[in-house]
Amino acid sequence: MDWQGQKLSEQLMQIMLVAFGIIGFITGYALGSFQTMLYVYAAGVVITSLITIPDWPFFNRHPLNWLDASEVEKHPKPQNTNATSKKKASKK
Repeated sequence: MDWQGQKLSEQLMQIMLVAFGIIGFITGYALGSFQTMLYVYAAGVVITSLITIPDWPFFNRHPLNWLDASEVEKHPKPQNTNATSKKKASKK
């Protein structure tokens, strides 16, 4: 799953859980049954999980292109300078 896919998955999860919560509340209120409300919401959680947890192909629309090992050797990682790690002069 790529970065945009993770964002999409999280947005879908939030929208679907809120929607099923509202649908469950309305259904439970209309029928006067707390148990029905919980069943509708639980079904929504299961459906949401089945849609957002697996790595479906539509979550991989923007794959990252990694460098080949030969390219990594041609372009070595930059070395850190010691300018940021200088010790402060101690006060005595």
